[in-house]
Formats: sequence, structure tokens, C-alpha cells
Amino acid sequence: MFVYRGKHCPLCTKYLNELEGYKQAFADAGVDILAVSGDSKEQLEVHLEKLEISFPIAYGLTEEQMKTLGVYISIPRSEQETDHNFAEPGLFVVNEHGSLHVVDISNNPFVRPELGALSRGLAWIRDPNNNYPIRGMLDY
Repeated sequence: MFVYRGKHCPLCTKYLNELEGYKQAFADAGVDILAVSGDSKEQLEVHLEKLEISFPIAYGLTEEQMKTLGVYISIPRSEQETDHNFAEPGLFVVNEHGSLHVVDISNNPFVRPELGALSRGLAWIRDPNNNYPIRGMLDY
């Protein structure tokens, strides 16, 4: 699941359109794609005019849901930017057991996973011969 900032973000539009080009690589690795933002249905409908995607995209992510996910939340800089607080980029990959296997969050729109490296990494993780565990599980 890719969390994106919303229609107001040209970097999000570019990234989502680029993601479409990796759809088959993700599918080959057994990974489905979903994108979501805090935009309203109306904002998403306008955004879809600039998007060239065929994967599911959702709207209406609430601030409470953003907090649950642990993504950074930003306040709009102006009314022209958007009309609601919004999530900064996040990526959540859930494995076949329903556990989070990969998490990537950013506090700004300029840092996101490079999609080629991500798709290759997920293919390697999902290969049963590699038996790659969930990392970062050591409690302090």
C-alpha cells in the first residue's frame, strides 16, 4: 500500500504514474498495489484526470488512520495547496501471513523508495528459497 500526499502534490502524480510501469514486476513477485490518500472523492476524481494508472486507488484516509499507520502528517501551507491535513509518503507491504514485512515512511515528498530497487527487493524477499525474515524486530 502506497500512501501518497494527494492531488495537490505533483511529485505524487509523477510517482504514481511511474508506479504503473512497475505493476507487472510487482505482480510477478506476488505483490498487489494499492494507493491511498486523505483526499476526498471529488479531489480523487480530479486527480484521476492526471493519472495514467490501472491499480486501485482509494481516498478518505482519516487523520486517525494516518496516526495508526505512523505516517507523518502535514498541515497545508495554504488553501491553494489543499483543504485538509494530509499524510506524507508511506509504503506498507503486508506478507502472506498478514504481517508487515516492509515499511518505509518519509516526512517529505522528496524521499520515496526507488521503484526498480523496491520491485527487485520484494521479488527476492518473496522467493521462498531465500526465507527472508521480517527485519528490525529486536526489542530494546
